[in-house]
Amino acid sequence: MAKKKSFADKVAAATTEQGRHCPECGDLYEYVQHVSSVQNESSKSWKFNQKVVAVCKCNRSDVLG
Repeated sequence: MAKKKSFADKVAAATTEQGRHCPECGDLYEYVQHVSSVQNESSKSWKFNQKVVAVCKCNRSDVLG
């Protein structure tokens, strides 16, 4: 049978930070999608490269510009 959670347990779980932390600054990572446009040399058409990047205080200026 499942254990019932009290209201205090639910509030404590909701207020804690969940996720990975940066080893350098200790800040919680925020995941953003980085999209760059690249032109194909042979067909002269454009395509978009998309990747998900973890951002914290340390690398925010490098990733976001």
